[in-house]
Amino acid sequence: MTNDIDILNDVTKTLIDSHKGYETCVDVSDDSYALQSNFRDRAERRAALIQEFQSHVRTLGGEPSTSGSVAGAAHRAWTSFTTLFADDEKAAIEAIDDGEEYLAEKIEACLNDAAIQPGTRELLQKAYTDAREGERFADALEKAL
Repeated sequence: MTNDIDILNDVTKTLIDSHKGYETCVDVSDDSYALQSNFRDRAERRAALIQEFQSHVRTLGGEPSTSGSVAGAAHRAWTSFTTLFADDEKAAIEAIDDGEEYLAEKIEACLNDAAIQPGTRELLQKAYTDAREGERFADALEKAL
């Protein structure tokens, strides 16, 4: 169970980073209601995933992560997202795409661990699917530019 808790908490930190990134997108995309609505939806979906991960960690007897990480270039891109979005929409969308790809790859590596419990695997698969949907969302935004 400790392995599951560690994996879930590690992914939770990345989900929190992603959630913060989408919230920032909502704030800086006030020119476009449709875009803002899409970012808000993605942020809400991430918030729901974070809650599910945290709840599962508690069920396993662990203390859930409640803050994001600062490691990784993809996550640093989220923290500077406001500047990117204001200066270059294409760069901002690439940051979303990079962040979603990073999240999906991280989760995929966790899914390769044969020792994780079925409930943990199910949550990871749900988050993986959401990250891949986020990549498709970013790709659609890139094409629209």
